[in-house]
Amino acid sequence: MALNPDLFPNGMPVPFVNEVFVLAREGVEFEVDKIPGSHGGHVKAKGIIYLSNIRMVFVANKPVGDFRAFDLPLLYVHGEKFNQPIFFCNNVSGLVEPVVPENENRALYSTHTFKILFKEGGCGTFVPLFFNLINTVRQQNQHQNFATGPRVDPLHAAQTPVDEMMRHAYVDPNDPTRIFLQQPAPQSELRRRTYHSSPAERAI
Repeated sequence: MALNPDLFPNGMPVPFVNEVFVLAREGVEFEVDKIPGSHGGHVKAKGIIYLSNIRMVFVANKPVGDFRAFDLPLLYVHGEKFNQPIFFCNNVSGLVEPVVPENENRALYSTHTFKILFKEGGCGTFVPLFFNLINTVRQQNQHQNFATGPRVDPLHAAQTPVDEMMRHAYVDPNDPTRIFLQQPAPQSELRRRTYHSSPAERAI
């Protein structure tokens, strides 16, 4: 997890080198805990989820205090589940490990619990793509249990082949997910090379 990743003025996440955005899903509510500075550490916001071959990024429609976006590296997600409660909307829940700066103690950072609630329309396109992608990422990186394993560079997920997956994706007509047939970022030359921002990257 990384709080408030770099965004373009239109709200699109600034991509990493070799990052390929797969889809964008509007009309979701996102919940996450253990956010510094928020009320009780818990944040709930409405917005849009972007899914790439490296990560999910939630971007809030309106900032909640200092919270405006949340980055979930796919290699750091575990315990994910698709939930279909009887009286509430379908959702995906799970855990995500924090992205810890190299000079900081891992013990100072806690695992986050997150939930993505599909408030508007179905999720028959998003959910299969998300689970297929995260399983492929794990297979490509020979990674089964990140919570107890060694620290892995989340950008290693860029090796994941998404083209074949996209060609065979099922599109649910009740799911307003937008699949990217070509990359949406107009400033394609602006690409991040690391999860830890440098002064030059902060100036973007």
